[in-house]
Amino acid sequence: MNLSGYDAFDDPYAYKGTHVLKNKLGLRDTAALESFELEMSNSRATEALPDGDYDPRHYREVHRHLFQDVYRWAGKYRTVRTSKDSNPFCFPEHIPNEMNLLFEALRTDCLPSEDASSFLASAAAFLAELNAIHPFREGNGRAQLAFMHLVGLRAGFPFDFSRAKSDTFLAAMIASYHGDLTPLVTELRALLT
Repeated sequence: MNLSGYDAFDDPYAYKGTHVLKNKLGLRDTAALESFELEMSNSRATEALPDGDYDPRHYREVHRHLFQDVYRWAGKYRTVRTSKDSNPFCFPEHIPNEMNLLFEALRTDCLPSEDASSFLASAAAFLAELNAIHPFREGNGRAQLAFMHLVGLRAGFPFDFSRAKSDTFLAAMIASYHGDLTPLVTELRALLT
C-alpha cells in the first residue's frame, strides 16, 4: 500500500480494498480525509498542548491531542511496518524500547542545554531519531513539530515552526534520516525566536 509516499503492508488501519485510513467520520476519499485531518489537527494545535514529563507518554498525549477528532488510535503506537520512499521506519515491535531510549537521551542531552549551539545539535539529533522511529501510523511530522515546540520552550530556546519552509525542512529531515544533521541544525537555527 502506498499513501502519500508511505508504504505499509497488511494495513489494518485502512478500509478494506482502499488506501484510506479508517477515521471517525468514515470518510473514504483520500483528499477529503487529508483535508479533514489537516483542519482538525491545525485547530487542536491552537489549543494548549498537554503538559507532561517529556517522556514517551507525554509524546503520545501530544499526538492524541492533535488527532483525537480524526483517528480512534490517536496517541497509540502503530502495529504495522511502514516505510517512505523505500526507507523503513522502526519495526513496531521495537517502538516502545526505542522511544524509551530516545526520551531518556532527551532529558539528559537536550533539556538542560546552556547555549543555543549545543541545544540545536541535541534537538536535531533527537528529532532525526524520532522521525526514524515514526511511532504512529499517521501524523508523525505534526506531532514532532508540536512536541519540539514544547521542548524548545522548556529549554529556553523557543522555535517558531510557522516560519518553516516545507521544502527545505523536509529535505533536512530526509538528510537527517541518512545521518547528515547539518541541514536540520541550520533549519532549526533559523526557526529560533
